[in-house]
Parts: sequence; C-alpha cells; structure tokens
Amino acid sequence: MKIAIGCDPNAQKEKEQIIQYIKSKEYGEVDDFGSEDPIYAHTAIKVAEAVASHKYQRGILLCGTGIGVSIAANKVRGAYAALVTDVYSAKRARLSNDANIMCMGAFTTGSKVREELVDAFLENEFEESSPSQPKVDAFREYDEAR
Repeated sequence: MKIAIGCDPNAQKEKEQIIQYIKSKEYGEVDDFGSEDPIYAHTAIKVAEAVASHKYQRGILLCGTGIGVSIAANKVRGAYAALVTDVYSAKRARLSNDANIMCMGAFTTGSKVREELVDAFLENEFEESSPSQPKVDAFREYDEAR
C-alpha cells in the first residue's frame, strides 16, 4: 500500500511519529508531502490529489484539530476525507464509507490513540455489496457529476 501523509507546521512532530509507526508496522510505503506550509490547505490538497489520482491508496492528514485539513481535502474530486477521533470512527470510515483519507488533530488526539486510529484505518477495507454500498454510490455519483 502507498500512503501519502502531510500536515501543517503545528503537527510536524506528530506526523513524524506516525511515519515511524507506519514503517514499524510495515503497512507499506509512506511518502511525506510536507509540513512547512502554514496554509494547511495547500498540503491537504496535494495529498488529496495524490490519493484521488490513485497514485496512493490512502492518505493521512494532520493539523491542530484535523478539521481544516479535512475540509480542504474534501474539495478535491475523488478524495473522501474523514475526521476521526476514535477507533470506531476510523474503522467505520473505511468499512462503511470507503474513506481514502484520514484526518486527525495533533492537539486533540494523543500519540497512542493516533496509532490505534492508523491501525483501524489502514487495516480495514470497504465492504462492497454491504448495506452501505448504495450510500457510497450516491455521494460518488454526485462527486463525479460536479
């Protein structure tokens, strides 16, 4: 699996910890899209474009709360970013919603929880033909038509 990751300057330390964690768990190749730009939307859009183009299978974004990067990433057609704060949400982002980008808050989520969120997001796959399929199809159809 190829994973794109990025953040704003406030979350640089947390991003580095996640990169090391992903490598230690051997989830796949992780590419750092940076953290220097104080305009988090720039980094979020770069990650979202990389994931939406299918060059990367998943993306991870961080800022202080995760809200800003989530909003920015979701402006990219084909990017489905979910702000996650707990393991259940991270798991359901994949299983029920086929989210391809996970957003987290560096100031609102502790390091152990971040690792658990990464596990839940990267270890689960969307269940095609599940009761969620028509719901996912609906937002994808809207996304493609805009």
